Amino acid sequence: MQSLIDLQKKIFPDLLEVMKHRYAILQTINLFQPIGRRSLSERAKLTERTVRGEVEFLQKHQMIDVSGKGMHITEEGKGILDQLALFMRDITGLSVLETQLQDKLTIEKVTVVRGNSDKDDWVKQEMGKEVMKYLQSHVANKQTIAVTGGSTMAAIAHVMSPFKNAGNCLFVPARGGVGEKVESQANTIVAEMAKRADGDYRMLYVPDPLSEQSYQTMLKEPSIQEITELIRSADIILHGIGDALTMANRRKSNDDLINQLETNRAVSEAFGYYFNRQGDVVHKVRTIGIQLEDLKAVNKVVAIAGGDSKAQAITSYFNQGKADLLITDEAAAEAIING
Repeated sequence: MQSLIDLQKKIFPDLLEVMKHRYAILQTINLFQPIGRRSLSERAKLTERTVRGEVEFLQKHQMIDVSGKGMHITEEGKGILDQLALFMRDITGLSVLETQLQDKLTIEKVTVVRGNSDKDDWVKQEMGKEVMKYLQSHVANKQTIAVTGGSTMAAIAHVMSPFKNAGNCLFVPARGGVGEKVESQANTIVAEMAKRADGDYRMLYVPDPLSEQSYQTMLKEPSIQEITELIRSADIILHGIGDALTMANRRKSNDDLINQLETNRAVSEAFGYYFNRQGDVVHKVRTIGIQLEDLKAVNKVVAIAGGDSKAQAITSYFNQGKADLLITDEAAAEAIING
């Protein structure tokens, strides 16, 4: 396909540019409908003049509806959007970024979405949709899906839907709750995912991190042992990758630990483990749930993280971390490749 695209760029450069504009407009309307022209121009990063002309074309060909409330995409428009998706990945260079990342991070599969999730929340939703596509083709009946917390995972929960070829799936938090907003905690996220996917869920009522005494006491509780066994035997794990110091502050870590992380040059965090640039563990939080060694026995591990601020953290984690798929955005991908 790439050779065909290169040929089209030489012979019909204007055609490809028009296709990119119309695809961006359809995608933006699909994300933010109902949406007005000015907002559409800003979000699609196109001039109002360009938007005006393309909107007229798309409306004439029944790909969008325009009303006093704003623009909506039609079923015809959604069909076109889906059919163009793969082709546009090649045109916009996302496929090239994916291949480069797979080589640099030594990972089997990478999916890159357009945008920068540090700046635009809708990019997290796009990453969530890619997670959903993956699950639709990999989840089987009665499987257990373990999920970590965070704003990206919360965005994934909002785009979750029933699985076409699987049912009765169980969602569980990958570990105890971090001291963050309720909507970003794993317990809240698994409940929302189960609701939208017509599945079931279990919660883990333990704080994260724990003192040594509390940790040893809770490990003996039958109810904690039961949910921990479910978590560690999960079939699929969905997890984020955090910036080390950001996560340490979110956990309200003391100054001694912050200084330790800075001294050891920690840059990434996942599952309560802090890693340096080389991927070495420099600190581990006492937490109940998934441990790093548990990943070896999990069938499918999906890491989701984006934004150029996460580039160093993603690279650090993949120097040792296990994942079958990384879903990220183009800002993070470009920063990793150019870093």
